[in-house]
Amino acid sequence: GVEVRTPTTLRDPAAQEALAALAPDIAVVAAYGLILPQAVLDIPRLGCVNVHASLLPRWRGAAPIQRAIMEGDVETGVTIMQMEAGLDTGPMLLKDRVEITDQTTAGSLHDALSDMGARLIVTALDGLAAGTLAAEPQPEAGVTYAAKIDKAEAHIDWTQPAARVVRHIHGLAPFPGAWCEIHGQRIKILAAQRVPSCCAKPGEVSDDCLTVACGDGGGVRLLRLQRAGKGALDAHAFLRGLPVEAGTAVG
Repeated sequence: GVEVRTPTTLRDPAAQEALAALAPDIAVVAAYGLILPQAVLDIPRLGCVNVHASLLPRWRGAAPIQRAIMEGDVETGVTIMQMEAGLDTGPMLLKDRVEITDQTTAGSLHDALSDMGARLIVTALDGLAAGTLAAEPQPEAGVTYAAKIDKAEAHIDWTQPAARVVRHIHGLAPFPGAWCEIHGQRIKILAAQRVPSCCAKPGEVSDDCLTVACGDGGGVRLLRLQRAGKGALDAHAFLRGLPVEAGTAVG
């Protein structure tokens, strides 16, 4: 079988010695939660390469998938990069792109980029082994940082424009899940659709289809919802269990 190690830190000399004893040609990193110190980066003969879920230098950092959706990017992708001491600053080896649509959620985008990254890293490893793949420095222009999602961000602000609210919902679906309060219950919203106009005050339900008014005069129709401790439901099934009438205030 394949030996699996799960060190709590890679700054531990024992963990570094165990890695060095393998005499690796290259190390591949993907969504790894530990910082790799320079001593670790220097161990593999061909260095360490990272599968990063954005089109670098845009969205360096911890939450590139969520931030791309929340900020309204029309595309994102995967970058295979050589690792160095900086935060996702290393030279780029390969890129591929995917469109972000009005229906894209963090969950669906994660799955698409996982498949893309798996294909790209194989191509990159073959190119590095053959000596046919050249690294390209990241441009200085266009750098943005994808800060880790804070729990406080998940609460929906209905005073925002409807399009931004939808992006917020989709960017946090399925985890941690954007939420609001309906009839005093915290409800996660997992899918939504923008409605161009809505005759109600921001945060008020305007019809019997769970459309909530937003700050720009538009609305957001809630399509998939989840009560605490329950499974996710489409709007019709949700309303059978928790009726919500027009005029209801949503917190």
